[in-house]
Amino acid sequence: MRPINLLAGLSVAGLLLPEAVAYAGIAGLPPDRAILAGVVGGLAYAAIGRSRFAIVSATSTTAAILAATLATIPASAGEKGGIATMVVGLVGLLLLAASALRLGVLTDFISRPVLRGFAFGLAVTIILRQLPALVGLSPASTGPFDLLGHLLSEMGDWHFVSLGVGGVALAALLLLRRYPAIPGTLLVLIAGIAASYLLDLDRHGVTVVGATSIGLAWPSFPAFDWPLYSRLAQLCLPLVLILFAESWGTMRTLALHHGDRLDGNRELAALGVANLASAAVRGMPVSAGFSASAANEGAGATSQTAALTALGGLALLAAVATPAMAWLPHPVLAAVVIAALSHAIDPAPILRLWTMKRDWLVAICAASAVLMLGIVNGMLVAIGLSVIDVLHRLSSPHIARLGRIGVHDYVDVARHDDAVMPPGIAIWRPAAPLFFANADRVLAAISARSIGQEPIRGIVVSLEESIDFDSTAMDALAEFDEAMRAAGMQVRYARVHDLVRDLMDRSGAADLHARSSFSVDDAVAALLDGDPPGPGDRT
Repeated sequence: MRPINLLAGLSVAGLLLPEAVAYAGIAGLPPDRAILAGVVGGLAYAAIGRSRFAIVSATSTTAAILAATLATIPASAGEKGGIATMVVGLVGLLLLAASALRLGVLTDFISRPVLRGFAFGLAVTIILRQLPALVGLSPASTGPFDLLGHLLSEMGDWHFVSLGVGGVALAALLLLRRYPAIPGTLLVLIAGIAASYLLDLDRHGVTVVGATSIGLAWPSFPAFDWPLYSRLAQLCLPLVLILFAESWGTMRTLALHHGDRLDGNRELAALGVANLASAAVRGMPVSAGFSASAANEGAGATSQTAALTALGGLALLAAVATPAMAWLPHPVLAAVVIAALSHAIDPAPILRLWTMKRDWLVAICAASAVLMLGIVNGMLVAIGLSVIDVLHRLSSPHIARLGRIGVHDYVDVARHDDAVMPPGIAIWRPAAPLFFANADRVLAAISARSIGQEPIRGIVVSLEESIDFDSTAMDALAEFDEAMRAAGMQVRYARVHDLVRDLMDRSGAADLHARSSFSVDDAVAALLDGDPPGPGDRT
């Protein structure tokens, strides 16, 4: 067990307790429900999940959606708690069903640049939501840009004592980050509590967390009819989507920083079990929140030991330090969240994409979608951007004309001045597999570049990118071949895979198979010699 994991866990534990109090308040539930959700749900996730940085607990996003869900159900105040438990249990069951249906594969449609943009937008959103507490204003539920405008318009009402307390806490957190062996977050929280008690900050207008209590009880459910259960299931679907979008965006983003691999279906199941465990102790919905998970990574965690230490620390703090937490100033809590996310708003990953001239616009659009449309809609837009980006690349691939270097190697003549093109022969290589969305366009472009171009009398089409064909691509290739031969052009196909050859035979295009080679060099030799390729084609 590495000491750095224990220190990271203790630092995060100091963040989890005040966060739990705040998130329970958002949902309109007692604080013990968020605390128990974090301890029990987090332990359940650790038994199945594989993210070594994820801190699975109640989050501001799931708390806000739970509050909105409870507001739509006509029930008394006493029944709200039972409805909340039912919602958490249904969320767990739906996540397990999604895992059983192998829907985790949908996560593969989210590219890394989209994840980077999503993480950036999410970090900015959460930081902006902390600013009202930092300046002593009431929290607002508006979007990030409206919130920023509200803060600027209310500048005259800022409570500068609160701003000073939060500013000092934030500066201390950023300074202590240079010394990872020191549990900076925990020290700042202790200092904030001590300052609040000794200086009586509450009497000076600085808001504090207030008294909390912890209690265990078996879950109870109101006696409702089937239509209400059906209604609850429908309301849970957006919560499931948001929960997994937030969790997967967090877990995979942090995993990419360290080269880790995660299985989306396993993480779905782990989150489902975590929420069922939370429901068993009357907890709140739990997910891998970005702020706590990023704080865990930033504190130097290297394994799930850090998360387990954090959960143990949360349980201990809840048991012995709850009275002291009542003195914690809200501006200090806001500073802790902001400091935890400060490294996530580093623009370096997106600037790197700009330098590479690849995917930077996709990353910026993903970040903008989260900021303008919210987390769930932003994630849906991000997924759509990933799919559109793939389809754009595949539907309009680069078509290279090849020339020979050395004895058997063929390369793009546009990038290699010393490449030699065979006399009278044009060699074309599409830089993407042929399929229904691009086959006609790609082959038409090759035809236009070949027909009527003197002294081209024959062409070779290299199909090395196409492992297999769909029926549209096969039909398009047969039509292209017929048109080229009608124009008096000799056509050969190179680097043709076995699956494509099998399809040629089954589709009645055996002649295309007869003019297919395993190498570009053999296809060129066949055109120059006028002989069909033999069984000894080079690979």
